[in-house]
Amino acid sequence: MSWDEDGTPHPLAQRRTGRSELEPDRLPEVRELEVLGWEPAPEELRWAFLPYVWPPAARTWIPDRSTHWAVETSLDGHGHITGVEAAPLPEADLHELEGETGTVLAGLGLPPRPEGRLWLLRPVGPFPTVGELLSHLVALAAERGVEAGATAEFLALVRAELDALAGRA
Repeated sequence: MSWDEDGTPHPLAQRRTGRSELEPDRLPEVRELEVLGWEPAPEELRWAFLPYVWPPAARTWIPDRSTHWAVETSLDGHGHITGVEAAPLPEADLHELEGETGTVLAGLGLPPRPEGRLWLLRPVGPFPTVGELLSHLVALAAERGVEAGATAEFLALVRAELDALAGRA
């Protein structure tokens, strides 16, 4: 298990450089990889460890050149939208979010993930999508009485099940 610290990004990502004003899932390289069967890794904290334990042959990453946006919506007294403002999240907010992820990973005994990466996964086993595989993992946890959250017990269950599905058990 690793963050592939010395690995290189997916070759499709090397055709593009520079900051983009697009959100991560809208980057052209993400869309190109989706056509090839890759899916962005979930961003929920309970899955923060997922790329670390995902089978290496079914994971890749690209440099994160996206912009994360803060959107403020103004409403009138009737609940109608009267204005919308979007601004890039300040660096401090992005570091705070990454710090939360780092805290979760440290609590699981895992090293911090490399900064500046967007992870993409392919489903393993009989599952046609990553979402269906994640649903399977949550259901398996429920069957075994394991909280499907950022816990050591859930991490161990996910790691073992992914190993079995990838034929690494």
